[in-house]
Amino acid sequence: MNGRYSRQQLFAPIGEEGQTNIRRKHVVIVGAGALGAGNAEALVRAGIGKLTIIDRDYVEWSNLQRQQLYSEADAIARLPKAIAAKRRLEQINSEVEIEAIVGDAGPEELEAIAAEQRPDVWIDATDNFDTRLVLNDVAYKYRIPWIYGACVGSYGLSCAFIPGRTPCLYCLLETVPQGGLTCDTAGIIGPAVQMVVSYQVAEALKMLVEDWAALRGKLVSFDLWTNEYAAVRIDAVKKEDCPTCGRHPSYPFLSYDQRTKAAVLCGRDSVQIRPPVQREYEIDELAEMFRRQGLQTEANPYLVAVSLGGGKRLVVFADGRALVHGTKDVHEAKTIYYRYLG
Repeated sequence: MNGRYSRQQLFAPIGEEGQTNIRRKHVVIVGAGALGAGNAEALVRAGIGKLTIIDRDYVEWSNLQRQQLYSEADAIARLPKAIAAKRRLEQINSEVEIEAIVGDAGPEELEAIAAEQRPDVWIDATDNFDTRLVLNDVAYKYRIPWIYGACVGSYGLSCAFIPGRTPCLYCLLETVPQGGLTCDTAGIIGPAVQMVVSYQVAEALKMLVEDWAALRGKLVSFDLWTNEYAAVRIDAVKKEDCPTCGRHPSYPFLSYDQRTKAAVLCGRDSVQIRPPVQREYEIDELAEMFRRQGLQTEANPYLVAVSLGGGKRLVVFADGRALVHGTKDVHEAKTIYYRYLG
């Protein structure tokens, strides 16, 4: 050993045995934005055995202020965040197995990871409650702990959920604020991100070394600008009829019919389109098709970005998903998608 984790092992609650446990474990991070980047770097530096990152987006200039894994070169290349994160994390710690998934974190995708890989911990780094409720259902169905995190402005929230021991996110919906503020409407400061990451990683390490008694058992919220802090125990909000963690769970967010194939991205003038039948594109061929139409086109091995004029931009991924930038109108986005992709 080169002493890489020596200071962490000197911390008595971890020690050599805890470090060995960390090395054996697998964590999945859902989302590779600010929270995802921070969690990923901390866990890779801590010596996690395997890290899976799933994200549907690519690096943009506005990300660089707080998403610590990414560089200007990533933004220029519009590199998918999962790929950019993997490349940087492998430079930080070559001992860690890192899996990058460029795609949506929907019910099918998350259930496949849960059933096939049986990760030890999920970490929420998403920007919307639809995905969080899917993650909540998957975690409780497969009995895998998960750690919620959210931040906007100078405000943040975090809570750990343990199937069989704690109520779930669905039980807490009346307690957890779900206002319309987003990073794109209210902004965000880096310290709020780092505070939420610290809470999430601390709880994750407790789980990874199997020190279950040390878990907080509370929903923590704070505002760094107004100097406010609160921690509320979650035991009392347990609902026996909860469809996710109650006596007769039905896991509604894994099968609900209203799952949309088109969704407005949180706080952004962008709509994601998922075709009803999965498509696979050859990126070079797709880029050439757009260029033959006289459209300004940029491409990398993972996506094609096309400027359509009028502030509109179409970004198509190899798996057939597309982002239509410059609109929040789902109908308009679908019209653009089918006009250019049939």
